[in-house]
Amino acid sequence: MAGLDHIKNKDTPPEIVVFLDGDYSDHPEQINLLLDPILNENIDMVIGSRALGRLENGSMMPQQVFGNWLATTLIKMIYKYEFTDLGPFRAIRYDKLMELEMNDPDFGWTVEMQVKAAKLGFKCKEVAVDYRKRIGVSKVSGTIKGTILAGHKILWTIFKLI
Repeated sequence: MAGLDHIKNKDTPPEIVVFLDGDYSDHPEQINLLLDPILNENIDMVIGSRALGRLENGSMMPQQVFGNWLATTLIKMIYKYEFTDLGPFRAIRYDKLMELEMNDPDFGWTVEMQVKAAKLGFKCKEVAVDYRKRIGVSKVSGTIKGTILAGHKILWTIFKLI
């Protein structure tokens, strides 16, 4: 959110915003995979899908795999948009990002972005990205409390935006 506030104060906003985690799990050298569909296929938002890519052993906990499956299945059933992941590595046109009027400051931001994009009929695409073990312990998947809080927030977000 701080990064978005910084961008809003620029005289010239960017054309595209890329999100990635700062815990070493995403591969910044794969940014071109996310940008290409926006630049060359008129896509509005691209999700870097860990489910379609290569996972380093131990990079995703079983609860993450199940949670992604459950959330993306619900999005498909309710909003008729097919995603395979709620991955944090993503790119979106800046003007489209502003249309989403993002509010969630923590666990629900990825699903909020995807559900709102689906509701607004954005052209979305997923690309396979690699994913590796994070540095440090996750606040979300690394603790029982974090897993429960994140799972609740993600499900709440999917249903509250109907």
